[in-house]
Amino acid sequence: MSVNLIFKIASVGILVSVICQVLKHGGREDLASLTSLAGLILVLLWILPYVNELFDTIKNLFSL
Repeated sequence: MSVNLIFKIASVGILVSVICQVLKHGGREDLASLTSLAGLILVLLWILPYVNELFDTIKNLFSL
């Protein structure tokens, strides 16, 4: 895992939190929750290949 991925995840977290705060103060709580859900899905899609690699490594380690 590279450091760039950690920085990308942190930047998405900061951006989503700022957008959510702006939307909540504007009275758009529904869009704020959709924004946080979209940020979560984006980060999960970035992490999914690493999780798959982890499971493959564990599978090969225990020869299952």
